[in-house]
Amino acid sequence: MATITSITLHSSTSSLHPNFHSSLLTFSPKHTHDHSSCWVAVRSVSSARQRMLSHTVPRGLSIRSAATKPAKSPAEEDWKIKREYLLQKKVRSVDVKEALRLQKENNFVILDVRPEAEFKEAHPPGAINVQIYRLIKEWTAWDIARRAAFAFFGIFSGTEENPEFIQSVESKIDKNAKIIVACSAGGTMKPTQNLPEGQQSRSLIAAYLLVLNGYTNVFHLEGGLYAWSKEELPITSEK
Repeated sequence: MATITSITLHSSTSSLHPNFHSSLLTFSPKHTHDHSSCWVAVRSVSSARQRMLSHTVPRGLSIRSAATKPAKSPAEEDWKIKREYLLQKKVRSVDVKEALRLQKENNFVILDVRPEAEFKEAHPPGAINVQIYRLIKEWTAWDIARRAAFAFFGIFSGTEENPEFIQSVESKIDKNAKIIVACSAGGTMKPTQNLPEGQQSRSLIAAYLLVLNGYTNVFHLEGGLYAWSKEELPITSEK
């Protein structure tokens, strides 16, 4: 579990020892097919260096952990693990025309997991929106570091996993409902020559979380809402 070191001075007359170096913070982009995020790696000083610091750091200076990366959530599991579980639970992909037919004739619910702003701009009529990722809300040291990582790559509206995703879905959709999960691009569980394990997406991550939490009739929109729009299927807006 990575930590970011913070330094606190207890006296205005104290100064950092010239040989003291805090941990190095590095930023790297990490992409999925349908959701981009940044991760922060923290390199700590070596144990030997830390032992030396215990003798060289001046009095009045304390070092404490300011931020710790949260433990991995189910949504952050390796795609291979998620894909195997989705296949085991017989989560099936449907194309956009079949999705529209199932919604009209068989009372299927289209669950749009894109951000609220995208949903309001355009979505299938009757779709329900619960965003699986949201804008970063908190201002803990870890969240500030993540905001900085996004900003480093020119992304000034970084997102984080929505911790209330399942709770929000449960408040809107019964666990016995037939659900088609949709996002922008859709992703796929089908293997290809270039992608032998398919391609992860927000809708597939959401489908994984749903079946993990007891939903038994979960489907996935193949091609996503991009394909829906391309086929010129009905679209509504809340603007």
